[in-house]
Amino acid sequence: MAYVLGYIYADGYILDAPSMRGKYISITSIDKESIERIKCWLCSDHKVIERPSQWLNGNLAYVLRIGSHRIYDSLFQHGLYPNKSLTMRLPKIPQKYLMDFVRGYFDGDGCISLYKTIGNSGHVHARKLSVIFTSGSKKFLSKLTLLLSCQLEIKTQKIIDAKTAFQLRYSTTDSVTIYHELYKGCKKGEYLERKHQIFQEFFELHKRRSGEDGQRGALQKRYARVRIPPTPHSKLMYELYSHVRP
Repeated sequence: MAYVLGYIYADGYILDAPSMRGKYISITSIDKESIERIKCWLCSDHKVIERPSQWLNGNLAYVLRIGSHRIYDSLFQHGLYPNKSLTMRLPKIPQKYLMDFVRGYFDGDGCISLYKTIGNSGHVHARKLSVIFTSGSKKFLSKLTLLLSCQLEIKTQKIIDAKTAFQLRYSTTDSVTIYHELYKGCKKGEYLERKHQIFQEFFELHKRRSGEDGQRGALQKRYARVRIPPTPHSKLMYELYSHVRP
């Protein structure tokens, strides 16, 4: 359920509507597979509604709206409030569930940019890979980069003001590390395939360029990082950061 919580933080909101005598959770996405997945995991029999997207001309958005005092109150206790975009804070998440939450948030309000170039031979090469997290809340992203730095041993990133929102942007090396931790132990159908496929294209382009046959040898050497199991110190730092209020 940490995935669902992360996705709701990205593409959902809660509504207390006394006039309708109800409390609601609404989740919107242009990816129908994501909405159907969350509907299944929430054991909901509510109808997924199609409507024109406010952001993409001509494309449809899919909306799941659930009336539930229990879910509303639970999300409220986790720090999700009505009109959350500018005010939300990262909830306290047990360390073992952090990447499930991040994967849900990434599938909703994250993106993966693959920058490509054409070499002298005329072949397409992967020049750069960047995982990007977007939010209207600077405090949310400040906490997120602290926890990712602690758990994955990657660099803490500066928050970028992209005018309409704030962003975290990671280097190729750190993006590869995030990839391995995002999808570790995941089965097909437990993540958004469209974004996962961009990572796969990056690996494929590097494999082709390095001349490896069915292996990622050169890529693994270039982006290899010694993965150290969590130590008591790293667990302590995670606990400290999880209580920080940026």
